Amino acid sequence: MREAEIRRLLAANLLCALSIVLAAVAPAFFLDGFSVLGTHLTWLCVCSVCVATFNIVLHLVLKPNQSPKRRSFTHKISRFLKCCIYFFMSCILFHAIIVLYGAPLIELVTETFLFAVLLSAFTTLQCLCLLGPNIQAWIRVFSKNGAMSIWESSLQITSVCSVLGAWFGAFPIPLDWDRPWQVWPISCSLGATFGYMAGLIIAPLWIHWNRKQLTYKSR
Repeated sequence: MREAEIRRLLAANLLCALSIVLAAVAPAFFLDGFSVLGTHLTWLCVCSVCVATFNIVLHLVLKPNQSPKRRSFTHKISRFLKCCIYFFMSCILFHAIIVLYGAPLIELVTETFLFAVLLSAFTTLQCLCLLGPNIQAWIRVFSKNGAMSIWESSLQITSVCSVLGAWFGAFPIPLDWDRPWQVWPISCSLGATFGYMAGLIIAPLWIHWNRKQLTYKSR
């Protein structure tokens, strides 16, 4: 396994982590009273946009999974529209799952949906950038020993860490601590964000540590 490819992955992941930091710090220079906790809905929007933008730009520049076939302009437009539809469907699906796990059904709909958008930016958007709107490829990557590159291994780790972070973030909500960050969905979105950032750092380190055992085969 080439060390240069692992270093490219590490650089890309660090830039994605930087997008989270920028989303928390930069808006304060342009928006009065902005804070992650105080204006959490605004931060959810800014963070989702920053993460999405960085991921898309990085994949366009690095082209980690570029197909050797040349695609027509019509095919590219069709692929883009499919990606948009898949992303919207992912937001709806995450919203439904979050409600099934105990989020308010009618109240705080905006908060729940924006949290679902954030989760989609951490997970589904990466799948769309790397694999395209190909459900079979998604199933393959998230099956046992399904990754065929270090980028797909990183996708597995960051997606799982994001979902686990959101799940662990729900634990403090019912506790009677009366802290500002216990308001829905702050602790869950922060948990997902920290999980995503942890996954971005863990993925290249884990791949580097296990590089001799990892053997990717084309299928």
